[in-house]
Amino acid sequence: MRHGKAGRRLGRKTSHRVAMFRNMVTSLLDHGKITTTDAKAKEIRVVAERMITLGKRGDLHSMRLAASVIREKSVVSKLFSTIAPRYKERPGGYTRIIKLGVRQGDAAPLSLIELVEEELKPAKAKVVSPLSTKLATQSVSVATAVAAPVSDTQE
Repeated sequence: MRHGKAGRRLGRKTSHRVAMFRNMVTSLLDHGKITTTDAKAKEIRVVAERMITLGKRGDLHSMRLAASVIREKSVVSKLFSTIAPRYKERPGGYTRIIKLGVRQGDAAPLSLIELVEEELKPAKAKVVSPLSTKLATQSVSVATAVAAPVSDTQE
């Protein structure tokens, strides 16, 4: 039984899975966004958000804990100097997962995982009912039909 066993196995041994997560989190923090499968993106999110939380703490112990997961010193310094201060007031939710569709080769569901820059504000969309658009097009066609004979008779 798997009582208390969190996380997906992703068809890999533990050492391979942990190494893959370290590489992907390093790439995510370095580039800001990466494209991967849905399952991997959901698992990477946990590790990436923990690293950003460590970066927000900012002490030496946090830096060493982050360096044990992130294998590039330049990315660790970028995390503590650039990325973490950007989220100082944010209580969590530093990443966003956007579904992209399916991969052509094996139909695996793909996602884009990225660091959140600012809040997404949906564009204001007009709520238009189909009835009002139908009436609007009918009234325009009636108006042009009425206007056409009047203009012919005046000339």
